[in-house]
Amino acid sequence: MIPLSVTLTIVATAGLAGCSQERDPDVYTVLNSSTDESFHRWDAEAMARCSKKLGITIEQQSVPAAQLLTKALRMASSKSLPDVLQLDASQVPSFAAAGGLVPLEEVGVSDSGIPEGIVKFGSYDGTYYGAARSVNTLALFYNKKILDKAGVEVPTTWDELRTTAKDLTRGKQYGVALSAGGAEDGVFQFMPFMWSNGGDETDLDSPEAAEALNFWKSLIKDRSLSKSTVNWTQADVNDQFMAGNAAMMINGPWQLETLDAQKNLDYGIATIPVPEAGDDSVAPLGGAVLTASNTGDSAREKKAGRVINCLTSRSEQTDYALKSSMVPANEQAAAEWRRQVPELSSLANQVAEGRSRTAKIGDRWPTVSLALQSAFQSALTGKTSTRAALEQAQERATSGN
Repeated sequence: MIPLSVTLTIVATAGLAGCSQERDPDVYTVLNSSTDESFHRWDAEAMARCSKKLGITIEQQSVPAAQLLTKALRMASSKSLPDVLQLDASQVPSFAAAGGLVPLEEVGVSDSGIPEGIVKFGSYDGTYYGAARSVNTLALFYNKKILDKAGVEVPTTWDELRTTAKDLTRGKQYGVALSAGGAEDGVFQFMPFMWSNGGDETDLDSPEAAEALNFWKSLIKDRSLSKSTVNWTQADVNDQFMAGNAAMMINGPWQLETLDAQKNLDYGIATIPVPEAGDDSVAPLGGAVLTASNTGDSAREKKAGRVINCLTSRSEQTDYALKSSMVPANEQAAAEWRRQVPELSSLANQVAEGRSRTAKIGDRWPTVSLALQSAFQSALTGKTSTRAALEQAQERATSGN
Protein backbone atom coordinates (compact mmCIF):
# COMPACT_ATOMS: atom_id res chain seq x y z
CA MET A 1 0.00 0.00 0.00
CA ILE A 2 1.32 3.43 -0.90
CA PRO A 3 1.74 5.64 2.18
CA LEU A 4 -0.80 8.42 2.43
CA SER A 5 1.91 11.08 2.55
CA VAL A 6 3.27 9.87 -0.78
CA THR A 7 -0.21 9.83 -2.30
CA LEU A 8 -0.88 13.39 -1.20
CA THR A 9 2.49 14.64 -2.42
CA ILE A 10 2.32 13.04 -5.85
CA VAL A 11 -1.27 14.00 -6.60
CA ALA A 12 -1.16 17.48 -5.06
CA THR A 13 1.95 18.41 -7.00
CA ALA A 14 0.77 16.91 -10.26
CA GLY A 15 -0.61 20.17 -11.59
CA LEU A 16 -4.05 18.72 -12.25
CA ALA A 17 -5.36 22.00 -13.65
CA GLY A 18 -4.05 21.13 -17.07
CA CYS A 19 -3.31 18.23 -19.35
CA SER A 20 0.07 17.61 -20.93
CA GLN A 21 -1.38 15.69 -23.85
CA GLU A 22 -4.14 16.54 -26.29
CA ARG A 23 -7.07 14.16 -25.95
CA ASP A 24 -9.41 12.88 -28.63
CA PRO A 25 -12.77 14.60 -27.95
CA ASP A 26 -14.65 11.44 -28.92
CA VAL A 27 -12.62 8.94 -26.88
CA TYR A 28 -13.00 8.53 -23.12
CA THR A 29 -10.91 6.24 -20.97
CA VAL A 30 -11.89 4.18 -17.92
CA LEU A 31 -9.04 2.82 -15.79
CA ASN A 32 -10.05 -0.17 -13.64
CA SER A 33 -8.73 -3.40 -12.14
CA SER A 34 -10.92 -5.76 -14.18
CA THR A 35 -8.11 -8.07 -15.21
CA ASP A 36 -10.14 -11.22 -14.57
CA GLU A 37 -11.38 -12.46 -17.96
CA SER A 38 -15.05 -12.49 -16.98
CA PHE A 39 -15.07 -9.07 -15.30
CA HIS A 40 -13.06 -7.53 -18.13
CA ARG A 41 -15.52 -8.88 -20.68
CA TRP A 42 -18.57 -7.73 -18.71
CA ASP A 43 -17.10 -4.24 -18.39
CA ALA A 44 -16.21 -4.15 -22.08
CA GLU A 45 -19.77 -5.10 -23.01
CA ALA A 46 -21.22 -2.40 -20.74
CA MET A 47 -18.86 0.21 -22.16
CA ALA A 48 -19.79 -0.79 -25.71
CA ARG A 49 -23.47 -0.26 -24.92
CA CYS A 50 -22.75 3.11 -23.31
CA SER A 51 -20.50 4.13 -26.20
CA LYS A 52 -23.38 3.56 -28.60
CA LYS A 53 -25.84 5.36 -26.35
CA LEU A 54 -23.60 8.41 -25.81
CA GLY A 55 -22.16 8.58 -29.32
CA ILE A 56 -18.55 8.31 -28.16
CA THR A 57 -15.89 5.63 -27.73
CA ILE A 58 -15.25 4.39 -24.20
CA GLU A 59 -11.96 2.56 -23.84
CA GLN A 60 -11.14 0.23 -20.97
CA GLN A 61 -7.66 0.05 -19.46
CA SER A 62 -7.22 -2.65 -16.83
CA VAL A 63 -4.35 -3.27 -14.42
CA PRO A 64 -4.14 -5.62 -11.41
CA ALA A 65 -5.85 -4.21 -8.31
CA ALA A 66 -2.58 -3.99 -6.40
CA GLN A 67 -1.12 -1.79 -9.16
CA LEU A 68 -4.10 0.45 -9.87
CA LEU A 69 -3.36 3.21 -7.35
CA THR A 70 0.30 3.32 -8.35
CA LYS A 71 -0.73 3.56 -12.02
CA ALA A 72 -3.19 6.36 -11.25
CA LEU A 73 -0.59 8.30 -9.30
CA ARG A 74 1.89 8.06 -12.17
CA MET A 75 -0.75 9.25 -14.60
CA ALA A 76 -1.55 12.14 -12.27
CA SER A 77 2.10 13.15 -12.14
CA SER A 78 2.26 13.16 -15.96
CA LYS A 79 -1.09 14.97 -16.24
CA SER A 80 -2.64 12.05 -18.11
CA LEU A 81 -5.31 10.82 -15.73
CA PRO A 82 -8.09 8.75 -17.29
CA ASP A 83 -11.49 10.38 -17.60
CA VAL A 84 -13.04 7.85 -15.25
CA LEU A 85 -11.05 6.15 -12.51
CA GLN A 86 -12.45 3.07 -10.81
CA LEU A 87 -11.10 2.95 -7.26
CA ASP A 88 -11.61 0.66 -4.34
CA ALA A 89 -13.89 2.71 -2.10
CA SER A 90 -11.29 2.70 0.68
CA GLN A 91 -8.92 4.60 -1.66
CA VAL A 92 -11.36 7.43 -2.40
CA PRO A 93 -10.60 9.56 0.69
CA SER A 94 -6.86 9.72 -0.02
CA PHE A 95 -7.30 10.56 -3.70
CA ALA A 96 -10.09 13.06 -3.05
CA ALA A 97 -8.17 14.77 -0.23
CA ALA A 98 -5.29 15.30 -2.63
CA GLY A 99 -7.53 17.00 -5.20
CA GLY A 100 -7.47 14.17 -7.72
CA LEU A 101 -11.24 13.81 -8.02
CA VAL A 102 -14.17 16.02 -9.01
CA PRO A 103 -17.32 15.97 -6.83
CA LEU A 104 -19.88 13.95 -8.75
CA GLU A 105 -22.58 16.56 -8.24
CA GLU A 106 -20.49 18.96 -10.34
CA VAL A 107 -20.54 16.55 -13.30
CA GLY A 108 -24.22 15.68 -13.12
CA VAL A 109 -24.12 12.42 -11.15
CA SER A 110 -26.79 12.22 -8.45
CA ASP A 111 -26.97 9.98 -5.39
CA SER A 112 -30.76 9.70 -5.70
CA GLY A 113 -32.06 6.19 -5.05
CA ILE A 114 -28.84 5.09 -3.37
CA PRO A 115 -28.99 3.98 0.30
CA GLU A 116 -27.17 6.27 2.71
CA GLY A 117 -24.58 3.66 3.62
CA ILE A 118 -23.58 3.22 -0.02
CA VAL A 119 -23.47 6.99 -0.59
CA LYS A 120 -21.05 7.26 2.35
CA PHE A 121 -19.14 4.33 0.85
CA GLY A 122 -18.18 6.58 -2.08
CA SER A 123 -17.87 9.82 -0.14
CA TYR A 124 -15.15 11.83 1.56
CA ASP A 125 -15.73 14.61 4.07
CA GLY A 126 -19.43 14.69 3.23
CA THR A 127 -18.91 15.00 -0.54
CA TYR A 128 -19.99 12.29 -2.99
CA TYR A 129 -17.05 11.31 -5.22
CA GLY A 130 -17.61 7.66 -6.13
CA ALA A 131 -20.66 6.01 -7.68
CA ALA A 132 -20.97 2.27 -7.15
CA ARG A 133 -22.55 -0.03 -9.71
CA SER A 134 -22.67 -2.78 -7.13
CA VAL A 135 -21.33 -3.52 -3.69
CA ASN A 136 -20.28 -6.64 -1.87
CA THR A 137 -19.99 -7.69 1.72
CA LEU A 138 -19.37 -10.77 3.82
CA ALA A 139 -21.65 -13.60 4.85
CA LEU A 140 -21.52 -17.02 6.47
CA PHE A 141 -21.19 -19.82 3.92
CA TYR A 142 -21.97 -23.36 5.09
CA ASN A 143 -21.75 -26.85 3.63
CA LYS A 144 -25.32 -28.16 3.76
CA LYS A 145 -24.35 -31.84 3.62
CA ILE A 146 -21.92 -31.53 6.52
CA LEU A 147 -24.35 -29.64 8.72
CA ASP A 148 -27.22 -31.99 7.88
CA LYS A 149 -25.12 -35.07 8.61
CA ALA A 150 -24.11 -33.62 11.98
CA GLY A 151 -27.70 -32.65 12.73
CA VAL A 152 -26.88 -29.03 13.54
CA GLU A 153 -28.57 -25.79 12.58
CA VAL A 154 -26.97 -22.77 10.94
CA PRO A 155 -25.64 -20.62 13.80
CA THR A 156 -27.01 -17.12 14.35
CA THR A 157 -25.14 -16.00 17.51
CA TRP A 158 -21.53 -16.16 18.67
CA ASP A 159 -22.34 -18.86 21.23
CA GLU A 160 -24.07 -20.91 18.56
CA LEU A 161 -21.19 -20.38 16.13
CA ARG A 162 -18.66 -21.53 18.71
CA THR A 163 -20.69 -24.60 19.66
CA THR A 164 -21.51 -25.52 16.07
CA ALA A 165 -17.90 -25.06 14.96
CA LYS A 166 -16.80 -27.41 17.76
CA ASP A 167 -19.37 -30.02 16.72
CA LEU A 168 -18.23 -29.85 13.11
CA THR A 169 -14.50 -30.13 13.82
CA ARG A 170 -13.49 -33.70 13.03
CA GLY A 171 -10.18 -35.06 11.83
CA LYS A 172 -8.78 -32.71 9.19
CA GLN A 173 -12.07 -30.83 8.98
CA TYR A 174 -12.32 -27.55 10.88
CA GLY A 175 -15.66 -26.16 11.92
CA VAL A 176 -15.07 -22.74 10.42
CA ALA A 177 -12.53 -20.87 8.32
CA LEU A 178 -11.89 -17.15 8.08
CA SER A 179 -9.08 -14.81 7.15
CA ALA A 180 -7.15 -13.19 9.98
CA GLY A 181 -4.09 -12.56 7.84
CA GLY A 182 -1.85 -9.54 8.08
CA ALA A 183 -3.46 -7.76 5.14
CA GLU A 184 -6.69 -5.93 4.31
CA ASP A 185 -8.51 -9.26 3.96
CA GLY A 186 -8.16 -9.94 7.67
CA VAL A 187 -9.28 -6.47 8.69
CA PHE A 188 -12.29 -6.68 6.36
CA GLN A 189 -13.30 -9.94 8.05
CA PHE A 190 -12.82 -8.57 11.57
CA MET A 191 -15.18 -5.63 11.04
CA PRO A 192 -18.45 -7.64 11.33
CA PHE A 193 -17.34 -9.00 14.69
CA MET A 194 -16.14 -5.67 16.06
CA TRP A 195 -18.99 -3.56 14.68
CA SER A 196 -21.76 -6.00 15.61
CA ASN A 197 -20.37 -5.97 19.16
CA GLY A 198 -20.51 -2.17 19.34
CA GLY A 199 -16.81 -1.61 18.64
CA ASP A 200 -15.50 1.25 16.58
CA GLU A 201 -12.50 1.94 14.35
CA THR A 202 -11.85 5.18 16.28
CA ASP A 203 -11.26 3.22 19.51
CA LEU A 204 -9.33 0.06 18.71
CA ASP A 205 -8.55 -0.86 22.31
CA SER A 206 -12.16 -0.66 23.52
CA PRO A 207 -13.66 -3.57 25.50
CA GLU A 208 -15.98 -4.27 22.55
CA ALA A 209 -13.07 -4.65 20.11
CA ALA A 210 -11.21 -6.84 22.62
CA GLU A 211 -14.26 -9.11 23.02
CA ALA A 212 -14.44 -9.54 19.25
CA LEU A 213 -10.76 -10.46 18.97
CA ASN A 214 -11.04 -12.76 21.98
CA PHE A 215 -13.92 -14.52 20.24
CA TRP A 216 -11.61 -15.29 17.33
CA LYS A 217 -9.04 -16.54 19.84
CA SER A 218 -11.64 -18.82 21.43
CA LEU A 219 -12.25 -20.51 18.07
CA ILE A 220 -8.52 -21.18 17.74
CA LYS A 221 -8.37 -22.42 21.34
CA ASP A 222 -11.22 -24.84 20.59
CA ARG A 223 -9.25 -26.02 17.53
CA SER A 224 -12.33 -25.36 15.41
CA LEU A 225 -10.43 -22.59 13.58
CA SER A 226 -7.01 -23.39 12.16
CA LYS A 227 -3.97 -21.56 13.52
CA SER A 228 -3.12 -20.96 9.87
CA THR A 229 -5.91 -18.36 9.78
CA VAL A 230 -3.24 -15.72 10.45
CA ASN A 231 -1.72 -16.52 7.06
CA TRP A 232 -4.87 -17.02 5.02
CA THR A 233 -6.29 -14.64 2.45
CA GLN A 234 -9.98 -14.81 1.61
CA ALA A 235 -9.04 -16.88 -1.45
CA ASP A 236 -7.23 -19.35 0.82
CA VAL A 237 -10.33 -19.59 3.00
CA ASN A 238 -12.42 -20.39 -0.05
CA ASP A 239 -9.97 -23.10 -1.09
CA GLN A 240 -10.26 -24.71 2.36
CA PHE A 241 -14.05 -24.65 2.15
CA MET A 242 -14.17 -26.13 -1.36
CA ALA A 243 -11.73 -28.87 -0.37
CA GLY A 244 -13.98 -29.91 2.53
CA ASN A 245 -11.42 -28.81 5.12
CA ALA A 246 -13.90 -26.37 6.65
CA ALA A 247 -17.62 -26.85 7.23
CA MET A 248 -18.32 -23.11 7.32
CA MET A 249 -16.51 -19.99 6.24
CA ILE A 250 -16.75 -16.22 6.31
CA ASN A 251 -16.42 -14.94 2.76
CA GLY A 252 -17.98 -12.84 0.02
CA PRO A 253 -19.91 -13.15 -3.24
CA TRP A 254 -16.76 -12.82 -5.34
CA GLN A 255 -16.21 -16.52 -4.53
CA LEU A 256 -19.53 -17.69 -5.99
CA GLU A 257 -18.18 -18.35 -9.48
CA THR A 258 -15.59 -20.82 -8.19
CA LEU A 259 -18.01 -22.32 -5.66
CA ASP A 260 -20.66 -22.93 -8.30
CA ALA A 261 -18.09 -24.67 -10.48
CA GLN A 262 -17.83 -27.39 -7.82
CA LYS A 263 -20.76 -29.56 -8.89
CA ASN A 264 -20.69 -31.74 -5.76
CA LEU A 265 -20.66 -28.79 -3.36
CA ASP A 266 -24.06 -27.98 -1.88
CA TYR A 267 -23.71 -24.78 0.10
CA GLY A 268 -25.92 -22.16 1.68
CA ILE A 269 -25.42 -18.52 2.64
CA ALA A 270 -26.52 -16.92 5.91
CA THR A 271 -26.03 -13.69 7.82
CA ILE A 272 -22.88 -13.51 9.94
CA PRO A 273 -23.68 -14.51 13.55
CA VAL A 274 -24.03 -11.73 16.12
CA PRO A 275 -22.98 -11.50 19.78
CA GLU A 276 -26.52 -11.84 21.13
CA ALA A 277 -29.86 -12.73 19.56
CA GLY A 278 -31.54 -9.60 18.26
CA ASP A 279 -28.31 -7.71 17.55
CA ASP A 280 -27.75 -6.25 14.09
CA SER A 281 -25.14 -8.02 11.98
CA VAL A 282 -23.06 -5.12 10.66
CA ALA A 283 -20.58 -5.99 7.93
CA PRO A 284 -18.30 -3.80 5.81
CA LEU A 285 -19.25 -2.73 2.33
CA GLY A 286 -16.69 -3.64 -0.27
CA GLY A 287 -16.21 -3.05 -3.95
CA ALA A 288 -15.23 -0.34 -6.37
CA VAL A 289 -16.69 3.02 -7.29
CA LEU A 290 -16.48 5.07 -10.48
CA THR A 291 -14.96 8.52 -10.01
CA ALA A 292 -14.45 11.50 -12.31
CA SER A 293 -10.78 12.43 -12.48
CA ASN A 294 -9.78 16.06 -12.01
CA THR A 295 -8.26 16.58 -15.47
CA GLY A 296 -8.70 20.35 -15.50
CA ASP A 297 -11.00 20.14 -18.53
CA SER A 298 -14.52 20.86 -17.25
CA ALA A 299 -16.18 19.86 -20.53
CA ARG A 300 -14.52 16.43 -20.51
CA GLU A 301 -15.28 16.03 -16.81
CA LYS A 302 -18.99 16.60 -17.48
CA LYS A 303 -18.89 14.03 -20.29
CA ALA A 304 -17.13 11.67 -17.87
CA GLY A 305 -20.13 12.20 -15.60
CA ARG A 306 -22.40 11.03 -18.41
CA VAL A 307 -20.23 7.92 -18.80
CA ILE A 308 -20.59 7.22 -15.07
CA ASN A 309 -24.35 7.79 -15.23
CA CYS A 310 -24.66 5.29 -18.04
CA LEU A 311 -22.50 2.63 -16.41
CA THR A 312 -24.41 2.99 -13.13
CA SER A 313 -27.91 3.12 -14.65
CA ARG A 314 -30.47 0.71 -13.20
CA SER A 315 -30.33 -1.61 -16.19
CA GLU A 316 -26.53 -1.74 -16.20
CA GLN A 317 -26.42 -2.27 -12.44
CA THR A 318 -28.87 -5.15 -12.62
CA ASP A 319 -27.03 -6.76 -15.52
CA TYR A 320 -23.63 -6.43 -13.83
CA ALA A 321 -24.88 -7.67 -10.47
CA LEU A 322 -26.55 -10.74 -11.94
CA LYS A 323 -23.33 -11.66 -13.72
CA SER A 324 -20.98 -10.93 -10.81
CA SER A 325 -23.25 -11.99 -7.89
CA MET A 326 -22.73 -8.60 -6.30
CA VAL A 327 -25.60 -6.48 -4.95
CA PRO A 328 -26.77 -3.46 -7.01
CA ALA A 329 -26.22 -0.07 -5.38
CA ASN A 330 -29.50 1.42 -6.59
CA GLU A 331 -32.47 0.45 -4.40
CA GLN A 332 -34.82 -0.32 -7.30
CA ALA A 333 -32.15 -2.32 -9.12
CA ALA A 334 -31.48 -4.22 -5.88
CA ALA A 335 -35.18 -5.05 -5.54
CA GLU A 336 -35.21 -6.50 -9.07
CA TRP A 337 -32.01 -8.42 -8.31
CA ARG A 338 -33.58 -9.94 -5.18
CA ARG A 339 -36.52 -11.18 -7.24
CA GLN A 340 -34.22 -12.90 -9.71
CA VAL A 341 -31.77 -14.45 -7.21
CA PRO A 342 -33.67 -15.01 -3.94
CA GLU A 343 -31.04 -17.51 -2.82
CA LEU A 344 -28.66 -14.58 -2.32
CA SER A 345 -31.04 -12.60 -0.13
CA SER A 346 -28.74 -12.98 2.90
CA LEU A 347 -26.13 -10.93 1.06
CA ALA A 348 -28.70 -8.24 0.29
CA ASN A 349 -29.77 -8.19 3.94
CA GLN A 350 -26.16 -7.86 5.03
CA VAL A 351 -25.63 -4.97 2.59
CA ALA A 352 -28.68 -3.20 4.01
CA GLU A 353 -26.87 -2.91 7.36
CA GLY A 354 -23.45 -2.45 5.77
CA ARG A 355 -20.99 0.27 6.69
CA SER A 356 -18.14 2.00 4.92
CA ARG A 357 -14.73 1.48 6.49
CA THR A 358 -13.75 5.06 5.78
CA ALA A 359 -16.99 6.85 6.77
CA LYS A 360 -15.72 7.89 10.19
CA ILE A 361 -11.97 8.18 9.68
CA GLY A 362 -11.61 9.11 6.01
CA ASP A 363 -8.06 9.05 4.72
CA ARG A 364 -6.77 7.70 8.06
CA TRP A 365 -8.12 4.26 7.16
CA PRO A 366 -4.84 2.83 5.78
CA THR A 367 -3.09 3.60 9.09
CA VAL A 368 -5.88 2.03 11.14
CA SER A 369 -5.93 -1.04 8.90
CA LEU A 370 -2.19 -1.60 9.24
CA ALA A 371 -2.45 -1.20 13.02
CA LEU A 372 -5.16 -3.87 13.21
CA GLN A 373 -3.21 -6.21 10.95
CA SER A 374 -0.30 -6.12 13.39
CA ALA A 375 -2.67 -6.69 16.30
CA PHE A 376 -4.06 -9.87 14.74
CA GLN A 377 -0.61 -11.32 14.14
CA SER A 378 0.45 -10.51 17.68
CA ALA A 379 -2.66 -11.60 19.60
CA LEU A 380 -3.70 -14.66 17.61
CA THR A 381 -0.21 -16.18 17.63
CA GLY A 382 0.11 -15.65 21.37
CA LYS A 383 2.98 -13.17 21.20
CA THR A 384 1.04 -10.65 23.27
CA SER A 385 -2.28 -10.45 25.06
CA THR A 386 -5.34 -9.13 23.28
CA ARG A 387 -5.31 -6.02 25.42
CA ALA A 388 -1.64 -5.26 24.73
CA ALA A 389 -2.04 -5.90 21.01
CA LEU A 390 -5.02 -3.55 20.69
CA GLU A 391 -3.47 -0.88 22.88
CA GLN A 392 -0.44 -0.89 20.61
CA ALA A 393 -2.75 -0.78 17.59
CA GLN A 394 -4.52 2.28 18.96
CA GLU A 395 -1.19 3.98 19.63
CA ARG A 396 -0.11 3.31 16.04
CA ALA A 397 -3.42 4.55 14.68
CA THR A 398 -3.21 7.74 16.75
CA SER A 399 0.41 8.50 15.91
CA GLY A 400 0.08 7.54 12.25
CA ASN A 401 3.17 5.33 12.41
